[in-house]
Amino acid sequence: MDHEFDQSYWERHWGAGGSAMSGRQLPVNPYLLAETAHLRTGTALDAGTGTGAEALWLAEQGWQVTGADISTTALEAAARRASDAGLAGQVEWIQADLSSWEPGRLWDLVVTSYAHPATGQLPFYRHIASWVAPGGTLLIVAHLRGHHTGGHGDQQVSPPGDDGHAENATATLAGVTELFAAPGWSIVACYENTRTVAPAASSAGPPVELNDLVVRLHRL
Repeated sequence: MDHEFDQSYWERHWGAGGSAMSGRQLPVNPYLLAETAHLRTGTALDAGTGTGAEALWLAEQGWQVTGADISTTALEAAARRASDAGLAGQVEWIQADLSSWEPGRLWDLVVTSYAHPATGQLPFYRHIASWVAPGGTLLIVAHLRGHHTGGHGDQQVSPPGDDGHAENATATLAGVTELFAAPGWSIVACYENTRTVAPAASSAGPPVELNDLVVRLHRL
């Protein structure tokens, strides 16, 4: 499959005819729970929020949340989920191309989960890191390069066939840690993990194995 991870791609992806139905109730990724449970609540940005699972979970924990995504289709689904959960007034939804967006503000916590920016992973992480307030946290969850399986089952973010776009869809621990080796950042957690998720609700296939990369950083 030959494509760019641009707005048109993500509108198709999250649309009713795409690989991830816009109304699907995607679960919260487990690393968000594990890596933020100890943090004092404040302002948070979910960068590449999709249909809002992580943003809504953070709002439920007491964070003041901004959910930003390039896809208006995904954001409309996220807003519906927020309304259904009684959280409509607790999350700000913003449509933006995060690869070039300049929000003009900082957050105590910036989270990105399986984002596939057109610019590639490392330039994207460098860009969103500038939105973390001093003393704040950056949490990166990504596909591990060399182990990308494509579909995410119920947590599907990229459809099968994306393996030809490894530079834009996957990362390595070495690449991410080297990016943040400069003064001003402290690497708090850095690990790889394999987990199994159920197949998509519309699929009769077997469970899907995901190979993940997780890095949590503290801005000094």
